[in-house]
Amino acid sequence: MPEPIIKLENIWRTYQLGKIEFAALKGVSLEIAPGGFVTIMGPSGSGKSTLLNMIGVLDFPTKGKVYLKNKDISLLSEDELSKLRGKSIGFVFQEFNILPNLTAIENVTLPMVFQGVEKREREKRARELLISVELEDKINHQPTELSAGQRQRVAIARAFANNPEMVIADEPTGNLDSVTGKKIMEILTDFHKKEGKTIVIVTHDLNIANYGERLITLKDGEIAIDNINKK
Repeated sequence: MPEPIIKLENIWRTYQLGKIEFAALKGVSLEIAPGGFVTIMGPSGSGKSTLLNMIGVLDFPTKGKVYLKNKDISLLSEDELSKLRGKSIGFVFQEFNILPNLTAIENVTLPMVFQGVEKREREKRARELLISVELEDKINHQPTELSAGQRQRVAIARAFANNPEMVIADEPTGNLDSVTGKKIMEILTDFHKKEGKTIVIVTHDLNIANYGERLITLKDGEIAIDNINKK
């Protein structure tokens, strides 16, 4: 069995709300293997976003252990963790989060700048990624010149810029119509099937969840269901 990309061991995440302590996650244990396609569902307040932050190593647990690429993140310096996360994980957000003052290609090259990739190489890869998401004619366009679906495709290209093993998408179709949403899911599925990328998606939409091979349902900060998705 290959080592999991991410491993959560008995994760608790509590927040102090005034005098009240609120547990967003309660003893969650989870492994995500290389090449998996995992979708996460659950009602509002079930802990989906908190779990996603743990899987993406964007937050630290109150109790429990998180291992990224078999490394205990609590033992890494901020710089070591940032570099490991930057190389291992890409992110796609519901609000796109692309920079409005940069062109499509500049947005996609940005994560490679932080990883020290040489200029010619990063521009070559960014161009290839934008072609792969069918934006070859929009490479030098600003976000204001792109539709919502096109902006999300730029965000997907950016997520794959450093050739990460895993891409995490938080409601990637939430701000899109159903036709555009279907196109976005086809692009992500394509990266999974053709390049063997691990995909983790949080969604409220069962149609989107059904693209995955494994469906995790959260309830009240705990994993209620963890099933192989029978399509």
